[in-house]
Amino acid sequence: MNPPAGTRTPDSTRSSLPVDAGRQDGTLHNPDPTRILAIDPGNTESGWVLIDPTDCQPIEFGKTENSKLRQLILCDSPLVDADLVVIEMVASYGMAVGKDVFGTCVWIGKFAEAVRGNWYPFIEPKLVYRRDIKLHHCHNPRAKDANITQALVDRFAPGEPNRGKGTKAAPGWFYGFKADIWQAYALAVYIADTRSSNA
Repeated sequence: MNPPAGTRTPDSTRSSLPVDAGRQDGTLHNPDPTRILAIDPGNTESGWVLIDPTDCQPIEFGKTENSKLRQLILCDSPLVDADLVVIEMVASYGMAVGKDVFGTCVWIGKFAEAVRGNWYPFIEPKLVYRRDIKLHHCHNPRAKDANITQALVDRFAPGEPNRGKGTKAAPGWFYGFKADIWQAYALAVYIADTRSSNA
């Protein structure tokens, strides 16, 4: 059973995460209460990251089946500790798209609705286009996912092995990161870097 609202602790809330969620070991460098939840939506699964914006430290992260992630947003999970939620938004560039893109659009709406349902009127989810994230991290709207990942590694884990993940014995800044988690983190960092202008 989840503890009553207002009584959760970092140790007790982490147990409610799904089995496919990762976590950053150790304590926070700066225990500022502000948290940013960023979601990189997909048509069936979505990457997500909860960070401390003061130093962009990953707190919780995962790639989770969409219905499970929606439930985490709605229930008493660590994700509700966020006080800013941002979701990557789909943009049209004049090319034909398939059903996966339309499915992703449906889930963007479902996630936004869940945020409004659980946090309203305190949090209105922000929608951010991919182009803004590319320009922020790589200064090029044509940057690929690999370019953004490398920019993040160069900034937060220069010189660490395995693209900043480190090893099980010596975990790095990005230990446990995979797939769309990288892009969710890029979104979270973008918001952390520009939160004063996005306020």
